[in-house]
Amino acid sequence: MGLDFVIKIVRESLLHTLIISSPVLIVSLVMGLIISIFQATTSIQEQTLTFVPKLVGIFLAIVLFGTFMIEDLINFTNQLFMMLPEMVR
Repeated sequence: MGLDFVIKIVRESLLHTLIISSPVLIVSLVMGLIISIFQATTSIQEQTLTFVPKLVGIFLAIVLFGTFMIEDLINFTNQLFMMLPEMVR
């Protein structure tokens, strides 16, 4: 197992981490932006106002994109198991 092989595995791991986490992060970012605009226009500066809508948005994102995230993770794990003979060499 050479350095190139390890770099390939690390690169693919980071890429899959970004792909799997991106739906939740994007929903959280958009919800935070919408709530910030709402707070700025209404002058409501309640800190707990941001928590519940973000929590609901993240939950919905996991429900909607959960199958995609799990399938991608399972496929990547299967690829790693297929690479096991190359790792032992």
